[in-house]
Amino acid sequence: MKPFTAHTGVAAPLNRENVDTDAIIPKQFLKSIKRSGFGPNLFDEWRYLDRGEPGQDCSGRRLNPDFVLNQVRYAGASVLVAGRNFGCGSSREHAPWALEQFGFRALIAPSFADIFFNNCFKNGLLPIVLPDAAVAQIFDEINGFPGYKLTIDLPRQVVVKPDGAEIPFEVQAFRKQCLVNGWDDIGLTLRHADKIRSFEAERLVKMPWLAHQMH
Repeated sequence: MKPFTAHTGVAAPLNRENVDTDAIIPKQFLKSIKRSGFGPNLFDEWRYLDRGEPGQDCSGRRLNPDFVLNQVRYAGASVLVAGRNFGCGSSREHAPWALEQFGFRALIAPSFADIFFNNCFKNGLLPIVLPDAAVAQIFDEINGFPGYKLTIDLPRQVVVKPDGAEIPFEVQAFRKQCLVNGWDDIGLTLRHADKIRSFEAERLVKMPWLAHQMH
């Protein structure tokens, strides 16, 4: 998992409440057994004018010119600002996969659905909860200033606006530690690889018959 310390990127506004995971990555794409390649199908039913299918080449599909992520001013956006209850609906982990693989590093909203919120941290995405008034002001500023960028400073736990104003945010200490170090669940386990190998070797000495059962 890619470590997250400080990140500066163009902010894109998705000023909608209750954006569910089927909108983030439609159900037909859950057929894939891979954990990669979901970025082109992020918000598929909103981004394109035709229905997408798994494995389809999206380069020739018709884009919806009215959808925010198709607008030139938000090209390369890596911070998504959204409305309340972002990520509601089913618990599919494909939703944060698609957001991260599209290029987003951080999400800002007044609230997130619980399971989606937890899945973001496990996949290198930083979901930031800010007060309604702060999010509303960010929406206004994004709309008013093309190329509007935000800096997310995770060690200091602040969102820094272009004018230098800082908005503090809360993040649980263990989740912060994992993001800063780039530790997903597998990475956390591998930190104890030496102890795991030592335990397995000692166990085989005490119970050598297990060696035959492990093949």
